[in-house]
Amino acid sequence: MLLISPSTYVAGVLFLCLMGFLYWAILRSTVNAPSDILPSVQFFSIFWIPVFFVVPLLTMRSIADERSTGTLDTLMTTPVSRGAVVLSKFAGAYIFYIFLWGLTLAFPLITQRNYPHAAESGALLDTASITGSFLFLAISGVLFVSIGILASSFTRSQLVAGMLCFTTLFVVIVGGQQLGSLAESGGQLVGWLNAVVNYLQIFEHLDDFSRGIIDTRPFFYYLSTGALLLGISTLVIEAKA
Repeated sequence: MLLISPSTYVAGVLFLCLMGFLYWAILRSTVNAPSDILPSVQFFSIFWIPVFFVVPLLTMRSIADERSTGTLDTLMTTPVSRGAVVLSKFAGAYIFYIFLWGLTLAFPLITQRNYPHAAESGALLDTASITGSFLFLAISGVLFVSIGILASSFTRSQLVAGMLCFTTLFVVIVGGQQLGSLAESGGQLVGWLNAVVNYLQIFEHLDDFSRGIIDTRPFFYYLSTGALLLGISTLVIEAKA
């Protein structure tokens, strides 16, 4: 269904155009003002910009459209479990989400091909930073797409689902960072509370992964929370079926 949905291609084109422009801007700024930070690290550090519009566009139709057209009720009469329906919706959006990020590898490859002198240092295709960053995108994408599926399960309106998804993503991604800033400005928090705030800072997770530090705690956070949200989506469908 994603492959015949116009919103899918709109999301894909917007994503590639935006990320291509941002990659060019990063390279241009690096040339004008050399930095110790690798271009790949700078590029993936702005992952939140496309996430805010790509994930809602990919997921807002997943269940809301089925509900508004009445096909969800028909689907529920088939020998398919609610969990299978939710997982199939999630899998389709998640695979396409990862596919879009995979296409961004073309940017350094094109740069390396057209400007071989710029790739002599190996900074354009630093294996450690790219591998770690993609691993972060893969596990964090589980949470982000699950949020979109849950938002779509609450309503019949695609617009409402998209807005709800965008708002939740903003709170999850930016909210953790703001909590960390408040904790730093407000003094030392209680030990366990400080640990929770640090645990929820998604940008800190990306920073560790891009430097090759693979911690198991982010895996548990993203995968368990994503599974919980998908489970809630299943319960919402059963309640409204």
